[in-house]
Amino acid sequence: MKSIVAFGEIMGRVAMPGYRRFSQSLPGTIEFDFAGAEANAIRSLADLGLPTSFVTALPANELGDACVASLRSHGIDTRSIVRTAGGRLGLYFLEKGAAQRAGTVVYDREGSSVATTPAEAYGWSEILANASWLHLTGITPALSQTAANANLAAARTAHALGIPVSCDMNFRSKLWRWEPGTAPRDLANRQMRELLPFATHFIGGREDAAEMMGIRPRTPPSAGDAPDLAATLDVAHQLHDTFPNLRQVAITLRQTITASHHLWGGFLYDTASRQAFHAPSAPDASFAPYPITHIVDRVGTGDAFSAGLIFCLNTPGMESPETALRFATAASCLAHSVEGDANRATRAEIEALMSGAGTFRVRR
Repeated sequence: MKSIVAFGEIMGRVAMPGYRRFSQSLPGTIEFDFAGAEANAIRSLADLGLPTSFVTALPANELGDACVASLRSHGIDTRSIVRTAGGRLGLYFLEKGAAQRAGTVVYDREGSSVATTPAEAYGWSEILANASWLHLTGITPALSQTAANANLAAARTAHALGIPVSCDMNFRSKLWRWEPGTAPRDLANRQMRELLPFATHFIGGREDAAEMMGIRPRTPPSAGDAPDLAATLDVAHQLHDTFPNLRQVAITLRQTITASHHLWGGFLYDTASRQAFHAPSAPDASFAPYPITHIVDRVGTGDAFSAGLIFCLNTPGMESPETALRFATAASCLAHSVEGDANRATRAEIEALMSGAGTFRVRR
């Protein structure tokens, strides 16, 4: 059976315990895991039962060994991971937000194995020969020109082989610093406009299209960051007009009340049928976002959305745009309740929430 393939940097996630601040935790006990946008998505897909393969570059040392073992423990094929004599494991440090205090991420990724491994080291034709899907993001190309070239080579090869390519934009303003004299937004815009002609599925938040592509609603959206479905549809139309190869445009809809309280939903535009869908919905079919009033960990929730969408589009009986969006939105909603980057919600839990039959009682 063909595999879902993802490419990107997997890092060490160094999280402060609970909601402690850096200054409260360091020096002291920290929480360590392996994480990264593409790895988070592929791990969710593996846990949901699809055959998966992860491609990255890791140092040939004990840290790299532990990372590979962690991926394998989820049934992910790691045979295409490049082990490097140079380079290092990238890190990111997390201080979770709470109430009116925002969370903070500090990156330590310069000189990582992925940032320094050239495109030809991966052998994309062989890696993708037995693939049914390729998942990429806009984070890995933000690391270095070398990583951007590898990301683009993967997309080009998949396109030549007729393999669907999803790209989760994921703009990171603290990255995209590898071309002195070029602003991060300008560099991201140039690189992603080079990549997206080879993508079939665009995934991102409303701000990603604006910050990375310069695409904004042509009519002012509603006040604040409240979702505006008409403005979101306009952005989707502009994306498809610019990149006619796109089959679907999926956009997450997040309204932030506080760091601990968000409203969450999703939008999908299917370009073949020219239909737009939103989730979740009220009984009258109007948009009714999930109220998430106690966020445990919001990092990786967009990756859970990507995984839910890809899962449905590769699972017979669930591939309709409406079903895929409802599943992806429910999966990513539940991911807000899970500690760590990767979603641990089961298919049964996701389907219960998307059907409105979820229960908050303890299962005994």
